[in-house]
Formats: sequence, C-alpha cells, structure tokens
Amino acid sequence: MSLRIESEPVQTFAALFELRGSAEAGDLTLTTPIGSTLAQLHWAPGEALLKDGSKTRRFDSVDELIEAATGAAIPVGALFGWLAGRNEPVPGWKPDLAQLGSGRLQAVRESPSPRADLRIVFERS
Repeated sequence: MSLRIESEPVQTFAALFELRGSAEAGDLTLTTPIGSTLAQLHWAPGEALLKDGSKTRRFDSVDELIEAATGAAIPVGALFGWLAGRNEPVPGWKPDLAQLGSGRLQAVRESPSPRADLRIVFERS
C-alpha cells in the first residue's frame, strides 16, 4: 500500500498490510518491508483503536482512525467495495478497478485538496 499526498511538502506513506473484516468491523496491520509492525488498527461499532508501539489511541470513527495512521482520509467503506470490484462512488475520489484481476487497485482523490494517490497491490487469502 502506498499513499502520496501532493501537499507542500509532498507526503508519502508506504507499508505492507493485512486487512481483515469489513467496513463495519475489521483490522488492519501495517508493517515495514522487513516485517516490523508500524501500527495495528481495529474498528467495530462504537470503537476505533490505533495501537502504535506501546500506546493505544481511540478515535470517534474508522475514517479518523485511518487518517491518523496514514496521513490522509481514505474512504474505508468504499475501499472494501473497490477491492470487491464495485465502483462505489465517493465524492472527490476516482478509483481505477481495471487491474483488480492482477491484484492492483489505484484510487485518486482530486478534491478536497491536496490531491492524493492511493495504490494497493494485494493478494487474496
């Protein structure tokens, strides 16, 4: 997973990931290429937790949780739909689902500014 935010200065985020669950309740583990855990995210109705090293932070929503972990608002509900091949509309986002069969997803946020480019390479388990 990589995310590039066209801010000043440009922000980039890249990590290996394991995603389980659904938009309503799930887990996302972000790791470095050598296997060190960057963060563990967990969400369920009424609960959104970010475990970062030895501290755990709570958030009001999964969207706030994802933004704190990656630096940008990523539409989690739509992300699960996109990964399932559904072109779920999200204002400002344009997903490219053409490469899903090859395990690739790209989505670009054009508004609000700054522009963001999300790229995911995955394999289903």
